[in-house]
This record gives sequence, C-alpha cells and structure tokens, in this order.
Amino acid sequence: MLQKITSIVAAGVALAGLAACSRKVEEPPASVAATVGAPAARPLAAHTPNATVVTPASAAPPHRAPAKAPDRLRFAVIGDYGAAGEDERKVADLVKAYHPEIVITTGDNNYPRGGADTIDRNIGQYYSEYIGSYNGAYGSGASENRFFPALGNHDWYTDDAKPYLDYFTLPGNERYYSFVAGPVEFFALDSDPREPDGVSATSRQAAWLKAAASASKATWQIVYFHHPAYSSGPHGSATALQWPYREWGVDLVLAGHDHTYERNEVDGLTYLVVGLSGNHEYGFNQTAEGSKFRYNQRHGAELADATLDELRLAFVVDDGTRIDEVVLTHGK
Repeated sequence: MLQKITSIVAAGVALAGLAACSRKVEEPPASVAATVGAPAARPLAAHTPNATVVTPASAAPPHRAPAKAPDRLRFAVIGDYGAAGEDERKVADLVKAYHPEIVITTGDNNYPRGGADTIDRNIGQYYSEYIGSYNGAYGSGASENRFFPALGNHDWYTDDAKPYLDYFTLPGNERYYSFVAGPVEFFALDSDPREPDGVSATSRQAAWLKAAASASKATWQIVYFHHPAYSSGPHGSATALQWPYREWGVDLVLAGHDHTYERNEVDGLTYLVVGLSGNHEYGFNQTAEGSKFRYNQRHGAELADATLDELRLAFVVDDGTRIDEVVLTHGK
C-alpha cells in the first residue's frame, strides 16, 4: 500500500467546508513563509493485526467515539488554546461553525498553570458542548464525550496534572490513550517529561503506541501530542519525540507547544504543528527539518474530513481564510 500526499497552499480563500480542491492555487501573502511541494510516494509499513498490544496501567481497549458513519468523520484540531479571551472565542466559533463530530487538542488546555480554578473558564466556557460527563458552569455538556485532549506542559504545572485528570473523562489511563471514530484511530500521547511511563522511543508509552498502531484496523492512524518532533518555532524540535511513527503504521502526527502553524514532511510522513488556537503567537527561528509551510499571523484551527479514500485537512484562521491544506490518500 502506498501513501500519496498532495499539498496545497490557498491563502485568501474563504472557508467553504473543505470541498475538493479544483480551484487555482494562489500565492500566499508576503507575511507567510512557505515552500510548497509533494514528496514522492513511499510504501507504508504493513499493519499486523495479530500483534500483542502492550497496555499501560488501567488502560482499556480502544474507545469508540461518536461518529455519524463508520466510513467518514469530520473533526477539528486545536492547540495551545486555553487562555480565555477573544482570540480563543473566535477560534471556538470557527470550530463550531464547522460542525465537527469530535475535537482533539495538542495540549496546553489550561493556562497559566493548569489550575482547578481556571480550567472551566479556559475550556468549558468555549467547548462544554463537546465534553462528556461535564460538571462545569457552562451548560450541560455532551451526552457522549466528543472532546479528546492531549496533555501539555502547562497542564502539568499543578498537582501532577490532577485538575486536568479530574476534569475530563477519557479512555485508558487518561494521560495517553486511543479511540476510534469513523475510519480513524487516534492515539493521544503525553509528551511531557513528567509522564510516568516515559517519552523516549524506548519507553513503556512508546511500546504501547508501537503495538497499538501496528494492530489498528482503522483506515487512518493519527498520533497527537504537545511537544513537536519537528518545529521551526522558538521551542524547536523535540528530538526525544522523533519516534519511528511511520514504521509503526502511523499516517499523520500532530503537535503544538510552539504557537504557530507549520507543516513538515520527514521520511514520507506529514507532521503538523497546530499551536495557534488562542494564546499569543510566536515567531520562527531556525528552519526545522522538512519544513514546507510556516504561518503565525492569525489564530485558527485544523479542520479535517476523513473518508475511506482520503484524509483532507486545512488550517483555517478565525476570519474563515484557508491558509494551508494537505490531502493524504492511500494508493493501491
């Protein structure tokens, strides 16, 4: 099986539901540093359904999230967003207008220190309608959980992330876990050095991912966490998180931490930094390996549609402008 990657930059195009891209590609604005290109197709690692799954303590089998149909899914990705204010509200409005079935996050859900006194104001105020078992002050929440965050460093600053773990009801051990929605299996990792099961490629957490991703029977496998494996932002690339994801059958890796949007393509795998969803923007430093597109001008979210044939994602900013788009397809 081959993975074909088509990358499109389309600045200045209003959001129209991620329709098929037959339109003319326009040049990005001068404020956007961008290089556009599509790497040659490369073989995907074969999945091994009979692999033994190494499960962390208290982990459960992959959770199945609400999805309208098993063969398609609409979802949104936000990161570094939990800073209560107008910027977060605008991104939340953008996300809700897209009507995603689930929302995932790339961390830093609760600034400044992950406290119990700020968590509902930073998260529930804007996304309560997606949160299952919700007990906050902003409505009744969701009948089934549709909000699947990853831990960020700011979430760890208070009491070993206890406010976060108390606030959400998530699969597995809640620090890292997997769930299936439509044709996608998602794998949320904890990239923070305080993770008890480690963050290196030889850690217990990595062994869990390797076995679980290899055994996945979903059409798409998406991994997401906070500290980016590749980033041109001020935090830079987290080399400890440069695991052999592609060898383990992963199709896409998402991260945050740097308050930017960036697309990197390394060894045939697409890595996206989505850290521009509410907190202040960062600049760029030395260009990271595989960087194809960088943007830091307005807040936004990654809006995505997955089918059995393709995975289509676009970074869209709060005024509805589609900044960058990538389409992944499984060739035969």
